[in-house]
Amino acid sequence: MPGMLLAPVLLAGLLVGAVPNVGDTAPDFTVKDTDGKVYILSEMVKQGPVIVAFFPKAFTGGCTKELKAYTARHSDIEKLQGRVLAFSTDDAATLKRFKDELKAPFPFIPDPEGKVVESYDVKMPLVTVSKRYTFVVGEGRKVLKVDSGGDAIDPSGAITSCTQGKPAAAPEPGATPAPAAKQPAPEAKPKP
Repeated sequence: MPGMLLAPVLLAGLLVGAVPNVGDTAPDFTVKDTDGKVYILSEMVKQGPVIVAFFPKAFTGGCTKELKAYTARHSDIEKLQGRVLAFSTDDAATLKRFKDELKAPFPFIPDPEGKVVESYDVKMPLVTVSKRYTFVVGEGRKVLKVDSGGDAIDPSGAITSCTQGKPAAAPEPGATPAPAAKQPAPEAKPKP
């Protein structure tokens, strides 16, 4: 009988630590970047989609390629009202040097204790290093896209997914709102 009680507890533990999938609610976080600026995911997604990019180690081949690609495509992300947060378990000083070397226009978030990495369940076994994962998070912290491993090096899929998470655009000042439904045009009556 005691074994039967343990099974639901183990299952619940496995479910709590699962990598978020498309449609799930992404774990919220409040973090500081390498310059000390604070970012809160639940606030950021109100302004547009957020690409949460976890990478293993600064200055390594795959990570350099991935973050150079995000740097090169940053204007495409901005056009979609998206933002990038690049996470690593490296310390702030290392990430600051890496960001400066790449001339990256987006924040690098040090997570040396792996708190955010663990909340997304993307920690490598036995060491506090992130696996390579990218999550596109839209309004309400809904996960719109997940890429991992080699697929996460190319930002194309993440950028395309930013179109799904854009908040409704505010109408231009002085613009007339579009009609809710198209009504048939009234027939013109001939003038007498």
